[in-house]
Amino acid sequence: QVQLVESGGGLVQAGGSLRLSCAASGRTFSSYAMGWFRQAPGKEREFVAAISWSGGSTYYADSVKGRFTISRDNAKNTVYLQMNSLEPEDTAVYYCAANARSITRIPTLYDYWGQGTQVTFSS
Repeated sequence: QVQLVESGGGLVQAGGSLRLSCAASGRTFSSYAMGWFRQAPGKEREFVAAISWSGGSTYYADSVKGRFTISRDNAKNTVYLQMNSLEPEDTAVYYCAANARSITRIPTLYDYWGQGTQVTFSS
């Protein structure tokens, strides 16, 4: 069992930055691939970024490539999402998820989910 708790969301202005964190419980965190997803009002949950258990492989959605960076610290049981050059379209609830198999963009392959943290674009 893995419990995930996201933090770091908030209000952001054009071109601003935020760093989201996802703290995981359990001693097996380092064996899980991790992902970030987001869901905007009235839209389906969409893939944002994923990272392998070792951190050696990463995937990004085209919409965030070059602006967002996913990373992890297995010693701290934490995965991060550094978000730069934020745009209004980035407004959403951001969720982290853990996958016991391998790095993937597919949300249904993730075993555990956090409750989400809100990122809101402020004009």
